[in-house]
Amino acid sequence: MADLKGKILAGKILVQPQEAEEKTSSGIIIPDSAKEKPQRGIVVLVGADKKDEPMELKAGDEVFYGKYSGTELTIDGEDYLLMSQTDILYIG
Repeated sequence: MADLKGKILAGKILVQPQEAEEKTSSGIIIPDSAKEKPQRGIVVLVGADKKDEPMELKAGDEVFYGKYSGTELTIDGEDYLLMSQTDILYIG
């Protein structure tokens, strides 16, 4: 994980997606063309609380989110997702 220095707006988070699984639990290798977009990642940066919504996430949290959540960004050659904390479905 890159050491990012920046500021995220209130209520937003920056997530580094985790790699998609290479093989199934039964050992079948998944080709690149059939891999799904990852739906889990690690929170890298968090914004401040919103006026009516406290920030419940912190950097380092593992999160699960919807398939089409967030906006894809590339910062210093790394891929990230910028999303609202309300896009998060589960905190691991």
